[in-house]
This record gives sequence, structure tokens and C-alpha cells, in this order.
Amino acid sequence: MKQWREIRKAGNYNEIGLRNHISPVLARLLKNRGIEEDEQIRAYLHGGLEQMHDPGQLKDMDLACGILAEAIEEGKKIRVIGDYDVDGVCASAILVRGLRQTGARVDAVIPHRVRDGYGMNMDMIEAAHRDGVEVLLTCDNGISAREEVAGATAYGITVIVTDHHEVPYEDTAEGRRYLVPEADAVVDPKQPDCPYPYNGICGAFVAFKLITFLYDEILQKEMDTVFREELLQLAAFATIEDIMDLLDENRPLVKRGLELLNTRPVRGIRELIEVLDLAEKKIFAYQIGFILGPCINASGRMDTAEKALRLLLTEDADEAMRIAGELRELNEERKSMTERAAEKACARIEAEYAKDKVYVVYLPDCHESIAGIVAGRVKEKYGHPALIVTDAEEGLKGSARSIPAYHMYEGLTEVADIFTRFGGHAQAAGFSLPKEKLAELRRRLNENCRLEEKEFGEILRIDMVLPLQYADLALFRELTVLEPTGQGNQRPLFGRAGLTLTRLDFFGADDIVCKLSVRDQGRGYEMTMFRRSDEIREAIVEKYGEETLQQLRGRGTEVPLMVVYSIKENNYRGVQGIQLIVEDYRIA
Repeated sequence: MKQWREIRKAGNYNEIGLRNHISPVLARLLKNRGIEEDEQIRAYLHGGLEQMHDPGQLKDMDLACGILAEAIEEGKKIRVIGDYDVDGVCASAILVRGLRQTGARVDAVIPHRVRDGYGMNMDMIEAAHRDGVEVLLTCDNGISAREEVAGATAYGITVIVTDHHEVPYEDTAEGRRYLVPEADAVVDPKQPDCPYPYNGICGAFVAFKLITFLYDEILQKEMDTVFREELLQLAAFATIEDIMDLLDENRPLVKRGLELLNTRPVRGIRELIEVLDLAEKKIFAYQIGFILGPCINASGRMDTAEKALRLLLTEDADEAMRIAGELRELNEERKSMTERAAEKACARIEAEYAKDKVYVVYLPDCHESIAGIVAGRVKEKYGHPALIVTDAEEGLKGSARSIPAYHMYEGLTEVADIFTRFGGHAQAAGFSLPKEKLAELRRRLNENCRLEEKEFGEILRIDMVLPLQYADLALFRELTVLEPTGQGNQRPLFGRAGLTLTRLDFFGADDIVCKLSVRDQGRGYEMTMFRRSDEIREAIVEKYGEETLQQLRGRGTEVPLMVVYSIKENNYRGVQGIQLIVEDYRIA
């Protein structure tokens, strides 16, 4: 069950509002997000790209760009090695497009999820040597590739690592020892000695910073404004899809990126918007995170991510439309596979793992490409860290997703001897291990987990209690200044107790949409809930019986209800309105 916590921060919201020409409600919402000083409020509401940090502050940035400038001048062959997720694909596209504009001889290779696994491997190093590649440039990977970097160096290949993942380490008697690969340059803001002021940026944003620094500071080459903004769009797209906190410089990046995606999107994304029937709708972070992004991801999950990379590189409208259509179909296939696998995972947890703190679920038939999505579903449903493990060509592979209270990368590092390979973040990770080590992985992770029961479960942070009569179109319009919302800058959530549920209706395929008719202070309202129809049926039957459920479906009874809700725009036949979206509920 999700934990509800109302954010209660004291303050004179009327006074703050008057000083900054905003309503007391908006003043409170900003303070809930740590934005309370007048200067902070102005920067949050009106700040732009000038808030972005100088890329030259990234450790080894000048060294990396110097190497690239020399390679461009001498006509050396450069190869980008990316990753198969959205961040890796966008980062690869940024680097390839940016370098090609300088006249560089550059191509890109993205690992195949099943054949190659994550990141650079020795087969790619040997292929690069055969192909006469003289400079390898990684993006969204490489910080864990010490052996591969050493192998490339032995072939005389220059290696530049650009990444944003945690730096591997080992704990010794002398303290923590970081295992940075011995590349010719390593650009990763998470290096402990990197002076960059904010390390929460994605791989594509690192790539964008590298290209802009190369043009602006090293080559002294003017970059066309439209071209720069196309690269910026890709960095913003990846920032959303890689679930980076929308704080610090990520916020103005994504804010500007969304403006551009709604006015002059990159060719490939424009065609994807068309095939997904989003052309007439405004693109928010939600559409990227849950509709557009998954189609890019589906390429690397179900086929090869090089197809998605071609979508972001092509300027041919027909080719872009064809690829966009293929990605849509791949994503539909992926969704079907995910539903089946998630059902199996949940059944196993409830049958076998109910007492575990960290769920390690072996699904041998689960396609390894969807393991991360299934882990996310499990984490969301049960509020526990989840690892989904499946058969691979050699041994086992898995993906992990975590809750805020559990640092997944550190948890895996504590049992690093089990893995043949692993890497990731606080909230997500990937790994490989021998099959005979699976039981040991589950046992040791649970023995090491020091979380208490109260720390499990997703926490819903409620901004304020708000009667439904105040949740109107005027409030929604004011809330839009908080966009872009997402990780680290949540959309506003409101709580309301004392409601009366008077009717339930179900719509859509498999009754996926639930319409709730409720009464608040004598007035009737409609609310909408997605993907939880079976759950609310079961909750009502458990508390009040089957007869009450049937009466609710025919408007014949009343049930007390509490909700956490958000406000969403709803345009119907050109008329702007709102929807009240139930994010969670309690049958009182």
C-alpha cells in the first residue's frame, strides 16, 4: 500500500504570493519543492538556458575535445559506441550529428541487447581494430569498461569515455578505491574528483555538452542555432526518459526542449509523433516518458537499437515515417509481452517471496529486453526493490529497479563477487551472473538489506488538502507554470477525505479505465482512474460485499472514499476542460 504524506511547510503564502505576483496556492506548491526565496522563485518560473553550467567544468572535457579536434583535422576514423536505451540512442545521435557537421569521419555502433549485452565489449574492440578505427568515443557507457579500454589501448586505439553512471569502486582497508578506466579522457560528472557543480545529468546531456564545448571553445566554430536546438531536443528527450531529476540545469533544458518539440521537432521525432496520433496534442514530459520514449526503447528491446538511431539521424521524411511505424509496432509487441511477464512475476512473489525485503524473481521465459520494465512494475505494485532475472546466452541476466530508501547500485556492490558484470544507478541497474549463483544473490541481498517495514512502499507526497470545488480550469492553468514536472519535480498532488462514492463505470479494453462518480460537500463530480479497475472492485467487495459493488454499478448505494488526485487537461471537441485523476484511494 502506498504511504500518504502531506507536505507541511510553514510560511506566509499570501505574502510570498504578493511579492512574486502568484497565488498563495502556487506559493505553497513552490515551497513544497524547496523553492521559497524570491530569487529562487524567479529563476524557477522565468529562468532559461543561462542557468546551464559551463561544460568546461567537467573533468577531462578540454582533453577529450582536444583529442577529437586533432582527429578531425587529421581525418582519423572515429567510432561512437552507444547504448540500446533512449539515453544511449539520443547520446549517439548527438555525437554523430555533431561530429559530422565538422567534417569528421565518424560512424556509430550500438550493442545488441541479447548478443552483446550492455556497453562496450572486446568483440567491438576487435571489430574497431579490423575496421581501422583510431578513436573510440563512448556515450552512456564506458565507466565500467576497464578491461575493454585496456584492450583498445593495446591495439593503439585512442579511447574517450563519456558517461553518467556511477564509478565502480571497491572498499579497502584504506577506504573506498574508485576504479576509473585508464582511457585517454574520461568525462563523467560522477567521478569523485570532477568539479562539475551538478552530477545528475544523463548521458545524452553529457554528449550535448561535449559537442557544444568542441564547437564553442576548441574549434571556435559557429553552430547553426536550429542545429544546436535539434541536439538540445535530443538531450531533453533523454533526460525525461532516463528519469533524471528535473532540478538544477535539467529543468531549463527540458523546459526549452519541450518548447522545441512542440514547434519544430527533430525530423524523426516529428514522424513518430505523427504515427502515434499526437500531432494535434501538446507534448508534455508525460508523452515522452510513456508514449514516445517507449517506442524508441522498443527498438533496442525487440530488435536492434540501430533502427532507432537511424530514425534520429535521417532527414528523409519517407524513411523516418517508415521507421516510426516499425517502432510503433515493436512497442505494441513489447507491451503484450510485458503484461504476461508481469503477471507471472507477481504470482511468484505472492506464492514464494512474500517475506523477502528485496525481490529476486527468476523468470526463465521472460525476454531479457523487458526485464527492467517488469522489475519496475513489481517495484510499483509492492513497494520493494525488485530484480528480474532471466536466461541469457551465457548464464543469467537481470535488471533491477529500486525504491528511494534503497540504493540499488550500492546494494549490488556489496555482493559484487557474485556478478560477472554489473552497473547502474541508485534506482536502476543491470547485471549478469552464473546460474548457480542465483540463490546466493537472493539470500545475500536480503541478509544485507537493512530497511525497516515502514520504509517499503511508494510514498505519495500530497501538496495540500483541496476540496474538489477548487480543482477547476483556472487552477489547472496556473499549475502549468510548474511544467516540466517529473522526477524530482512532481506534478501537484492533492488530497481529499470525506467523499462519497455513488457510482462506478468501466471503459476501454479490459475495463482499464474506471470512472468514479463522487459527491463532495453536496456537489457531484466525475473522477477517472487508470489501470486499477480490478483492484477497486476487490477492495469494495472485501469491505462491503459483492452486492454493494453491483449497486455502485447501477447507482444504488453510497461508499465513503478518500483520494489523492491530480488535475489534467481534457480537450473534448475543441473545448478545454479538466479531468480529475485518482492517483490513489482508500475505501473508508
